[in-house]
Amino acid sequence: MHTDTERCVRAVRSKDARFDGVFFTAVRTTRIYCRPSCPVVPPKPENMEFHPTAASCQRAGFRACKRCRPDTSPGSPDWNVRADAVARAVRLIQDGVVDREGVPGLAARLGYSTRQIERQLLAELGAGPLALARAQRAQTARLLIETTPMPMAEIAFAAGFASIRTFNDTVREVFALTPGELRTRAAAPVTPAPPPGVLTLRLPFRAPLDPSNLFGHLAATAVPGVEEWRDGAYRRTLSLPYGHGIVALAPRPDHVLCRLSLTDPRDLTHAISRCRRLLDLDADPVAVDEQLRTDPLLAPLVDAAPGRRVPRTVDAAEFAVRAVLGQQVSTAAARTHAARLVTAHGVPVEDPEGGLTHLFPTPAALAGLDPEALALPRSRRATLLGLVGALADGSLALGPESDWTEARARLLALPGFGPWTTEVIAMRALGDPDAFLPGDLGVRRAAQGLGLPATPAALTARAARWRPWRAYAVQYLWATDTHPINHLPA
Repeated sequence: MHTDTERCVRAVRSKDARFDGVFFTAVRTTRIYCRPSCPVVPPKPENMEFHPTAASCQRAGFRACKRCRPDTSPGSPDWNVRADAVARAVRLIQDGVVDREGVPGLAARLGYSTRQIERQLLAELGAGPLALARAQRAQTARLLIETTPMPMAEIAFAAGFASIRTFNDTVREVFALTPGELRTRAAAPVTPAPPPGVLTLRLPFRAPLDPSNLFGHLAATAVPGVEEWRDGAYRRTLSLPYGHGIVALAPRPDHVLCRLSLTDPRDLTHAISRCRRLLDLDADPVAVDEQLRTDPLLAPLVDAAPGRRVPRTVDAAEFAVRAVLGQQVSTAAARTHAARLVTAHGVPVEDPEGGLTHLFPTPAALAGLDPEALALPRSRRATLLGLVGALADGSLALGPESDWTEARARLLALPGFGPWTTEVIAMRALGDPDAFLPGDLGVRRAAQGLGLPATPAALTARAARWRPWRAYAVQYLWATDTHPINHLPA
């Protein structure tokens, strides 16, 4: 997108918010970079240059606009659509891998040398992994400075900086303000002050967003003790690199309200990244819906409730286990089976504000399960044990660094894994926007009701026109049913 100068200029002149986060406008005369929808008078085209990332702008010597705050725009949807090395690297950087493991750790996860990764990121994004991580640290620091009373020293280390001096220098360079000045300029909070240790954040997204199937699905399939719907918010526990946390996510007209309680503030970046991925907040709903509207049988569903997202997960391994438990049983039965595993093998946590009691057990904790202790058919036991064994020994990887094609092949090679289980994991755990479930009962019923082909082969052929957004088409098809997953809880 950023290489198409004419299209970028049109987006800036029309202040099109759909492109916020897709590219950034840097102004040569003022040395400031903005989001395309910045409310100021657009500069002359000859004074504009366009960059794919905020890190690229900062690397070129531009500072963030104080008016439109481009560092707070939604992330680029490109990284959710693609599965190449660059996209996987960006997802890992968003998860804080560079801060925890350095560039060598990032390269090792992707199976490349550090030089190869740096060269690919620089060529496509205009910034290497260190610059991208630095930009993310700056964004996290600003968030903490403006929305919490945390001391600056604590903010520096929570955001991932190695020293207070580096924190101060980076904030001044990126925002042209000291940390103290940023806090002074911050607007008064619009929500009541949270209890000590709790952070209240706003997660931005590209409009429109229909929360009904998104939060309805999460609430209807919530595992007791790990997830719950309380006071208009979806709440769950989080297993994080340095500790654990509890998050509450509530839909609002122009943002998602996020309340985070963390045992270690260094997990903030990772937790935010997982929450955004869970709710698919970096999606481009306009592009998705425009493509699906080209099918006259889907168009009425899209027009009735535009902006449906794919409910995803905060932990791919957890979701894979739950997918196996949900094979050929009802939603209620799947929740019951998962709750038994949680009670027996999950790590207990305290939740002063609700009824959450455990972290979902890790593959390592489940690898030594006694098959006879599982209230499942014998074949399902073998499937579950094969999955957790592969996850525990590393032969199956389902993290942000996973290659979608390779992960599908490894899943299908496990006993008891067929197309439905593999594709639902690809859709919700791996984040493939083109994952498709032609054999799903709900999809087939919806297809038949709309006059679409009902057999898996014929429906797959018809769905070719929905690519690369077939996972979103599944959400619109599911929404034709009255199941609780399609409605916000009371």
